[in-house]
Amino acid sequence: MDLVVGASNNAVKSLVNKLGSLLAQEYTLIRGVRDDIQYITDELASMQAFLNKIKRVGDHDEQRLDWMKQVREVSYDIEDCVDDVDHRLSSEPRGSGALVYLRKKWYLLTTLYARHCVATEIGNLKARAQHVSERRTRYGVENTGNVENTGANDPQDRLVPPPQLFGTKEPVGLEDAMKELEPWFSNGSQQSTGNQLRFLAIFGSGGLGKTTLAMALYRKFGDDFGCRASVLASQKFNLRTVLGRLIKTFQEQQSGASMEEIEETDKLGEEDLKSKLDNLLKKKRYLILIDDVWSVSAWEKFRDSLPKNEKGGTIVVTTRFKSVSEACRRRNGRSYEHKPLLEESSYNLFLETISGAVIDDLCITRPINSPMIMKACRGLPLAIIVVAGLMASKLKANQESNLDSLLEKVDKELSAVHAVLGNNLTTEGVTRILDQCYKDLPADLKTCLLYLSMFPKGCLISRKCLLRRWIAEGFVVEKDGKTVEEVAEHCFSELIDRNLVRPVNNSSNGKVKSCQIHDMVLEYIVAKSSDENFITVFGGHWQTPFPSYKVRRLSVQRSDGKESEKVGRMRLSHVRSLTALGSLRALHSTLHKFQILQVLDLEGCKDLSYKQLKKICKMHQLKYLSLRQTDVKEVPTKIGRLESLEVLDIRETSITKLPESVDKLQRMEHLLAGNKNKRHALKLTEAITKMTALQTLSGVEICTDLATEVLRDLQKLTNLRKFTIYKVSCTSSNFELLLSAIEHLSSCSLKYLAIDDDFTGFLDTSLNASQAPPEHLHTLGLSGKLSQVPEWIVSLHNLEKLTLSLTSLTTDALVVLAKLPELFSLIFSLDSTSNNAIVLKTLHDNTLKSDGNIFVPPEGFQKLKLLRFAAPVLPPLSFLEGAMPVLQRIELRFIMVEGVYGLENLSSIQQVVLTVSSQAPKDAKEKAHQIKELASMIHGKSNALSVVLDEYNESTEQK
Repeated sequence: MDLVVGASNNAVKSLVNKLGSLLAQEYTLIRGVRDDIQYITDELASMQAFLNKIKRVGDHDEQRLDWMKQVREVSYDIEDCVDDVDHRLSSEPRGSGALVYLRKKWYLLTTLYARHCVATEIGNLKARAQHVSERRTRYGVENTGNVENTGANDPQDRLVPPPQLFGTKEPVGLEDAMKELEPWFSNGSQQSTGNQLRFLAIFGSGGLGKTTLAMALYRKFGDDFGCRASVLASQKFNLRTVLGRLIKTFQEQQSGASMEEIEETDKLGEEDLKSKLDNLLKKKRYLILIDDVWSVSAWEKFRDSLPKNEKGGTIVVTTRFKSVSEACRRRNGRSYEHKPLLEESSYNLFLETISGAVIDDLCITRPINSPMIMKACRGLPLAIIVVAGLMASKLKANQESNLDSLLEKVDKELSAVHAVLGNNLTTEGVTRILDQCYKDLPADLKTCLLYLSMFPKGCLISRKCLLRRWIAEGFVVEKDGKTVEEVAEHCFSELIDRNLVRPVNNSSNGKVKSCQIHDMVLEYIVAKSSDENFITVFGGHWQTPFPSYKVRRLSVQRSDGKESEKVGRMRLSHVRSLTALGSLRALHSTLHKFQILQVLDLEGCKDLSYKQLKKICKMHQLKYLSLRQTDVKEVPTKIGRLESLEVLDIRETSITKLPESVDKLQRMEHLLAGNKNKRHALKLTEAITKMTALQTLSGVEICTDLATEVLRDLQKLTNLRKFTIYKVSCTSSNFELLLSAIEHLSSCSLKYLAIDDDFTGFLDTSLNASQAPPEHLHTLGLSGKLSQVPEWIVSLHNLEKLTLSLTSLTTDALVVLAKLPELFSLIFSLDSTSNNAIVLKTLHDNTLKSDGNIFVPPEGFQKLKLLRFAAPVLPPLSFLEGAMPVLQRIELRFIMVEGVYGLENLSSIQQVVLTVSSQAPKDAKEKAHQIKELASMIHGKSNALSVVLDEYNESTEQK
């Protein structure tokens, strides 16, 4: 029950600042209101001091918990009132003179009722704050005395995490399980199964690593099947949803499937989905992984929906329940109980986890007490990694600490769990361990972690979107000389280091791109959020009680008739954050109630109408608005009313122009637009150039009819850090102005620049000849006709990522690029779906200039870890001895490939990814298999080289 301390403290802290700001403004309030506001401010400041003193206490009695809940609720209500004051009483005339005097009198007259209502509300809230304060002493909610400062909440001066290519690590301790189950797969591939389906059920308690084992088997044997797919079940099993996701995965693997056909799947009923699945798999041997089945009835519904054909199918099931595994076994299946890790594997996993988080190789230079690890964690992988994360955080807070003594302390803290549960650490035991790790978090981190319950089980969470939402919610603020973005990055890295959040994919710049939460961690924080009225999750994977308080943050994860009715019964007028996944159906009749929203995420909602958008434009407190992947084609002109808006995400929509009223959005920091795959872009307008707070301007088009003044005004965006131009369609007469703007912005704050000149010649004739190159860039992307790599590129000493698309690629270019001292990733691509004559000529010229071969030189590229080539036809690629000494990953994407040579010369190579088009001829696919087999025989310094062969469907990529 520790959340309420953090939630209450954060709510009060935020509110005290807002009340101070309100008093500083010169509103003409009803007499006595200012005194009431000052009283509330002083009372809340005292409450905050009390909360700060007790927040380090792990356990609280019921009276203290109840009092803290009251503090939280009254704080939320006062904040709602303050924000409403700011809206209703804004625009008061200022100045002197007869005209201003008359305007002031008119203002006082027209706002009299509003000011009276504000006075009444503030008076009532003052009384509530006074009563809450009195209850603390009336019912004995006293101070706890001196509380030991463990140091867990002290600010740490963290270094920026170094760039990494791989988000996930290879699993530990699966060798015995893999060895035991491999024959089942191997024998199955040799048998003629006829119309039979084969089932493998892996069962065991939560946190045991069932999904990790199942995915390892899925990856290892997946290539033996004609097609494969994985799908997530849940406690709230929905057959239609599961079948729909399964079909979409199989459709994306079909060479003839289109995006329109895939999107039509959402409209089908259960019987139509079963029929479609049967047609997709009619003549194929398939592999399906269904993860986390909770009941026999859910399993039987899914099993009876699977098609039977002459090729046969193999289904792998993970479940916490033996009854489900037995139901699988009885129908031509096998039941496998996944066991906890042995002591040696537990030790290795703990060592690997903590070694990546602490400094000075503390854990590598001396042994760790492995029996103590086994005793504390009982061999459960999830328990081991979160305890390792807890140990690492304590070591960083106090580097003089002894690791063994810390382990003993944690074991002692968990002794109550062991006394009740014995040696068999069950799901409840893992929950208790998570609770211990949660209590050790600083208050800010608790809030950031709990916010992740907004996202559904199995969801890949974008790091950038998450950080922007934290900032919009006010969970992170500037402190210790760091910007709010740096503080948010710090919080994210801390959650990663503590292993409460798992990185999944890393971007080509080495930063985490997306993350995921283990389902047991998510289940824990969903329950915490629900219990403390922090976030209300509706239609999620777990049963949660109907909210008894006013809803403050709402996540609608499924929309149907039942959900619509239940949402309509909630108290929604106090909701500050709303996330709807896939559909707005449950909110159609209630959207007008969300008047104080600060965060609205409607990504992927396909039923968002223009009428509903107009309602959104009345939500004057909005700071974050995501319409990404919706069917929206036009933004209402009244969007200018959203003067608090800081983030607008309209990527992958049909919006190509914003109304002129956006010039009023002076707080806008991130404008994200365009569709890179479809080559749709947002037109740069004069109104956009007036949004001078912009830090990110992504996905714009420099149009033919653009006035020269707009290009000149572009230079005013001096705060711009990221600028991506999806299309340059202006005439050559404007090239000089565009170049001048880019050069000026590069001398200010710009760190990320990407330009697609659409073969207009801007890159070759203007940018290539720049006299003031963007020397401070960290990321550069150039796409279009570029006859040679710009000579000035060697002056970009801070460049970490370089992308060259549709450009000439030669060995000479590689010799030039090898001189870049900080280059982390290098990407070459040629559009494989385009029939553009210029593109085809570029491809032909590449072949002539390189004599049909590309040689990677033996010197330079001292920090390059990622190399990616993508083209319809890849020429022979040869790595000379000593080439790219720290290269870890090579990605090749193609329809045809000649060959890859010299991989054995890459001393640090860890992974080769070959992605061949599903429309490639048979001999090309055979060539790809040959490359895979040859590459698989090469060993790195310590481990065998990982080689991945996959296919992509060009028709679904919407080029």
